[in-house]
Formats: sequence, structure tokens, C-alpha cells
Amino acid sequence: MTRRPPYQEALRRIGYPGRLAGFDPHPAGTPPLGLDRAESDIDLLCHAPDPEALAAVAWADFRHLPGFSVHRWCGDGRPVVVRFVSAGWPVEIFGSPLPVAEQPGWRHFEAERRLLALGGPGLRRQVIGARDRGLKTEPAFAAVLGLDGDPYAAMLAVADLDDDGLRRLLRRAKVCV
Repeated sequence: MTRRPPYQEALRRIGYPGRLAGFDPHPAGTPPLGLDRAESDIDLLCHAPDPEALAAVAWADFRHLPGFSVHRWCGDGRPVVVRFVSAGWPVEIFGSPLPVAEQPGWRHFEAERRLLALGGPGLRRQVIGARDRGLKTEPAFAAVLGLDGDPYAAMLAVADLDDDGLRRLLRRAKVCV
């Protein structure tokens, strides 16, 4: 299997942030967390009050790339989703009318980043182990932390905790802090 370059190289090759700069793009997901696996993609979360404007930029700049597609959701503010491949990495641009800081994907990412900082190598090993067993990121964190119910909703609730609350959660899960 061919090794991919670091995710930052895939972003550099598409000229990130470039023309996406007007949409406040933020990489999120497993590559920036250091939890990516061979099947991981790069998520770019964008603030797109006018999703058609983001779709137009994506069409102009990325349509030549392998796997290019543009989709619109039917609900939840009708975000635009752009997909393509850069340097062996699947890339997904998610453009929502919500500012990036308010988007569920960013809130998940920030909660996971904070947990990894507080939980240290022990938490990282456990989450990677869960990912290696086939779990997606939020379900992996929820399983390691012993969170019940929908893992995506549970991780949104975790995002609202302060650092002391996160430390309590890590102690309850018997993750060293």
C-alpha cells in the first residue's frame, strides 16, 4: 500500500486556504488529532452563509480532482458538501450557514482535542485501539469514556464541559489524568 503524505501536504496541494479563506475553513477530524487510520479523510469545516458561493468556488477550483462531487443537504440549513481526493487523501469540505465554532463537527473536534490533551497517552492509546477495532471517532471516544446512548449526541454534551468536568469524566472512565 502506498503511504500518503501528511494531511497538511494534501491541503497545500489544493492551495489551502486560498480561495476558501473567505469561508473561514478549519481542518477537523482525525488527521489533526493524530488519530487517522488508512481510511480516514480530511474534513474542512467552512462557514458558508451562501452555500451556492462555496459550491461555485469548489467547482472552479477542485472539479479537476479525482472523485469530485458537490451535494446539498435537504435539511439543517442545507449545507453544501464537496468531496474529492488530494495526494491520496479523501477530502470533504462541509459548508454550513452556521459559523464553524457552532457546527457540531467542530464542537466534536474541540472536545476530542481537549480530552486528548487532558487524558494524555493513555487516552490516545485507548481511542486508537477502538478505532483499530473499526469504530468511527465519536463512537470510539464514547466507548472509551463509557458514554451511553447516541455517541454523537453524547460527545456534543461533553463539548459543553469545562476542563474540570472533562477530568472527572476521564477519572470515571479510569483514564489516567
